[in-house]
Amino acid sequence: MLSTRARTLPASSTAALDAHIKSLMADGADVINLTGGELDFPTPDQASDGGRQAISRGLTRYTPVAGIGPLREAIARRLETHWGCSYTAAQIVTTNGAKQALAQLFTVLCDPGDEVILQAPYWVSFPHMIRLAGATPVVVDTVDTGFKLTPELLRAHITPSTRVVLLNNPSNPTGVVYDRAELLALAGVAVEHDLVIVSDEIYGDLVHEGATFTSVASLGPDIAERTVTVGGFSKTYAMTGWRIGFAAAPLPVAAALTAVQGHTSSAPSSISQYAALAALTGDTDIELARRAAELNTRRTLMRDGLAALPPLRLAAEPQGGFFALVDVRGLYRHPDDDAGTVAKDLLEHAGVAVMPGRDFGAPDLVRLSYAVGAEDISQALHRISTHLKTINDRRTPMSSNATAFEVHGMTCGGCAKRIRTAIVTDLGEGTEVTVDHKAGRVTVSSTGEFGSDAVQAAVERAGYKFVGTAA
Repeated sequence: MLSTRARTLPASSTAALDAHIKSLMADGADVINLTGGELDFPTPDQASDGGRQAISRGLTRYTPVAGIGPLREAIARRLETHWGCSYTAAQIVTTNGAKQALAQLFTVLCDPGDEVILQAPYWVSFPHMIRLAGATPVVVDTVDTGFKLTPELLRAHITPSTRVVLLNNPSNPTGVVYDRAELLALAGVAVEHDLVIVSDEIYGDLVHEGATFTSVASLGPDIAERTVTVGGFSKTYAMTGWRIGFAAAPLPVAAALTAVQGHTSSAPSSISQYAALAALTGDTDIELARRAAELNTRRTLMRDGLAALPPLRLAAEPQGGFFALVDVRGLYRHPDDDAGTVAKDLLEHAGVAVMPGRDFGAPDLVRLSYAVGAEDISQALHRISTHLKTINDRRTPMSSNATAFEVHGMTCGGCAKRIRTAIVTDLGEGTEVTVDHKAGRVTVSSTGEFGSDAVQAAVERAGYKFVGTAA
């Protein structure tokens, strides 16, 4: 029944794992989720008000396929004032998220057999989007060049079939940010070989201290005329569920994108468009600056915390976005271990969910998101630290001195979290706690000696009834 294209297309591993973890948490599992690709900040009030006003004013009809004029004009203005890019409203196509813009771009730019050069590690959906368009992804390993594509690497992979070079700056999953000189050098190769540049800049507003973002289309007219800039509102404005993105492109490409969109999804939701317009035209600068400062604090907390957790090794300095990429080869114990093995172990034994890197083209790396709050980051790092201290003595779910206790009064995952925190605080480092709130069972394992009286004191301090050793 299915086409070959559909039969060979896997589900998005990032979306699937994030959904699985959220389902576990909804069922009461005590898990800190560091897999997600969305900030925990709320949508700005200005945007929410814009969406509500659109509904109350009856602005709920079809809009032009490329989006309402005022929004396209506002996007063009922001690209110029913030990123130094010269676009007109006619060159802007609004889409149902940046992901749709990217997928449609490969459709309008590539014929079957064309090649698209991209670096690894890469965002998980890039290769599949390219294949769905009938083109071939040409993956360039950048481990030895600081996770950055270089002019030399780019030239080495260009063939007569090369059509597009795909950049992602700042990068997901590496967090690296290209500087202006690096982008100029890459763009020079694209001009030399008459290649189109697709630049995914969805994280362009989320650059941390010590790095500066440069948009490819700002590098000069000869580069801008062959560059398509992709962005959106999901990351900067924490509007993931509103599904608003855009492509800024040379006029022929914008027209082709509009045609494809007109025959597929049509325009994005009118309500979301007016919310996005309000985000751009409202006074959001102070709030965005506050969020940027908070994100930088979380980045520093994650970076410094990971540096203190050998044999884990930060693979790259996170300069933009909200991901840290970690080399986990030091935790391998068997020849067939990979990042997926480590991720599974961390989930089962430490209650921390991380994203394994195989589907990013990085089988020995895991991605940790610092889009969550500082408290969750600190607690996750503590859990990982505790797990690492016991890992050499335990390769099964619990070490030999594990003891199960019966506890009453637990009703949810929050109860499990409180009990775990209380016991680990009292018994100290080297303690691991597994809580099954539905069964009323708490299992404690420690590298040191502990008695039931210490567990009882911690449980009761957390506000629950300690019954005794489980049968």
